[in-house]
Amino acid sequence: MGFFEKIKAGLTKTRDAMASTLGSVFSGFHRLDDDFYDELEESLILADLGVETAAKAVERLRQAVRAQGLKTPEEAKEALKEILTEMVSVGDSALKLDTKPSVVLVIGVNGVGKTTTIGKIAAQLGRQGKRVLLVAGDTFRAAAADQLEIWAGRAGADIVRQHEGADPAAVVYDGIQAARARNVDVILIDTAGRLHNKQNLMNELGKISRIVERELPDASREVLLVLDGTTGQNGLIQAKTFQQIAGVTGIALTKLDGTAKGGIVIAVADSLQIPVKYVGVGEQAEDLMEFRPREFVDALL
Repeated sequence: MGFFEKIKAGLTKTRDAMASTLGSVFSGFHRLDDDFYDELEESLILADLGVETAAKAVERLRQAVRAQGLKTPEEAKEALKEILTEMVSVGDSALKLDTKPSVVLVIGVNGVGKTTTIGKIAAQLGRQGKRVLLVAGDTFRAAAADQLEIWAGRAGADIVRQHEGADPAAVVYDGIQAARARNVDVILIDTAGRLHNKQNLMNELGKISRIVERELPDASREVLLVLDGTTGQNGLIQAKTFQQIAGVTGIALTKLDGTAKGGIVIAVADSLQIPVKYVGVGEQAEDLMEFRPREFVDALL
């Protein structure tokens, strides 16, 4: 099953919800008047594009209608697809893994599917013939390293871990040394999702980043933020916080198959101007897919 079919199936809840709102906008109006635009904006907000992104999309549609002389809601729908595709096409959607080793620091709050996402990426990279090392940098949650070890086994990846409560930066240091010794292609680093305040989290991620910078100054580096698609606009708030703390370079949105609010993908990309790298629509490793903007919007609408 290709990206389009899989993402279309995964976005069923969102598309059904949008069909009952957006669908009635495009089928219920014969003229592109103010009532049409008001209804359209409300429908986009309900799909979790957020007030700001929905308003921007509708204003750009108004401009396109005027500039292109569009007359019908069906023509407006095609123009809207183009606009949403542009809004979600931010930066490069592929992970930058140009050096050996390359480093992917994976961050996000507990419960978003961070460790599972790392395991799925490791499995995909392994199938591409890359040697992958997982680093269990979340030493605060008892089951985190155990969970990561299970995924390492499934993915055929190496793992470096220490005891619960160990210094995460020390684990990362050990991981980098192990990666050098084992000729690893990609280092995937798990991190704690929640320390008792934002300052602690900032300090911890800062320490890890400094270790990576010092030990691998020329390595390709990604900071991948994992967000749970079912949390909608709360995910956007999380993303803004982590962007300030950690300099996020990419987003992985998980659990989109479980929500009627898949429009959050567009809101995140447009509001933060950070590329969406992965979308998750199921439990299997192949259900975490590299993001393709146009196919995503086609499946959404």
